[in-house]
Amino acid sequence: MLVRNRDRALEQLYRRAVAARDELPTAVPPYRTLPQSLVVSGLERGTKLNVDLFFDFLRTGVNPSEDDTREVVDIALGRVRDGEPLEEVLGRYRLGAEYIWSRIRAAAAESERELLTDAALPLLSYLTLLTARIATACVQRAHDPRWELLERRRAIADALITGRDPIEWADEPAIAVPDAFVIAVFRLGTGAGGTRHGADTSELRHRIEAIPGVFLRLDSGGWTALLPRQPGDDGTATLAALTTRLLPAHPIGQADSLPGQFARQPESPAPRTPPPAPFWVGVTVASSRAEIPELFAEARMLAELGRCLDRSQMVCRRTDLMFEYTVAAGGSARTGLAAVLAPLDSQPLLAETLEVFVDTGFNQLATARLLNIHRNTVTYRLARIHELTRLDPLRPTDAMTLSAARIARRLESASFAP
Repeated sequence: MLVRNRDRALEQLYRRAVAARDELPTAVPPYRTLPQSLVVSGLERGTKLNVDLFFDFLRTGVNPSEDDTREVVDIALGRVRDGEPLEEVLGRYRLGAEYIWSRIRAAAAESERELLTDAALPLLSYLTLLTARIATACVQRAHDPRWELLERRRAIADALITGRDPIEWADEPAIAVPDAFVIAVFRLGTGAGGTRHGADTSELRHRIEAIPGVFLRLDSGGWTALLPRQPGDDGTATLAALTTRLLPAHPIGQADSLPGQFARQPESPAPRTPPPAPFWVGVTVASSRAEIPELFAEARMLAELGRCLDRSQMVCRRTDLMFEYTVAAGGSARTGLAAVLAPLDSQPLLAETLEVFVDTGFNQLATARLLNIHRNTVTYRLARIHELTRLDPLRPTDAMTLSAARIARRLESASFAP
């Protein structure tokens, strides 16, 4: 009877742990600051495995074998390889365990509290075992020359982006660090249903990482790549090469006609891969190292614009987004601008009419056609928008303000974070 009661209580605790586990990506700060595609591709999978492994350990009292924890360790190694500091990767285990444990404890019945107290020591034992295995695997990988080279290239990227001298990271053996770069900041989106598989984001990272001479690092929204420019290239050829390599139908390793340092020798044809996770690339061109920090900030803002506005074009340049960039750069004023459209929140038909009116270049006839309504209805609705917002969509300056407010609201609702 006691065994049966314990098993039943453990099952209840497990179900609560699963519910708390599913809340982690939106509840715990380290998860909120990572790209959703990366959360889904590795962290959510790792959390599921950890909860299952711990409760198996709690039921049986038998430590998980190295084979049992291999996938969890590999996920952690992948995050470190992507450029996350080991202490942050390991720190998430502590934060995740604390969150799940607190949620379980808050919902526990009095009869379950003794079981929770008994489970505290096994939880500590499990976390110690797992983090030790991850740390050991990282130390072993640290002696891999290719791993070390990737680490040094990431350190060079960090130095260039923050305006520090990268030379200390480029010695023995020397890594060539040119003066001129195309800066490409990648921001990841989500696919159908709001999720992506790990293979999608890994495939995209491999596409970027395979570019000869690239300096690549993971950041809070995706990746930043510094692409060396060849002499005589104003950035056009380098950008064209990058765009070609990132096309979904362009398999890694396939022979192509990319210019300069992107040229590859013919290899065996690789199978075509499915499209990568949706992404946008903010690009700027730096003629000297001194320009990189400022232009990196610009590229980051452009990539975020692409993500928040869900642009159909993958590559985002300032020349194509001058109006949107001006709104985005407004800082605190952007929030006030977004509030201009608040009176339309309870008027979905008016809000939709304004959206279409702006998208059609302020054309009433085109708006009426797209909405399948009479032009007089469009005129009436625009008049109502004027009444509610005190801005006349038919007056050029007011129309521009409404258009800017529309962009600001989309940025705010998509958690714009340059």
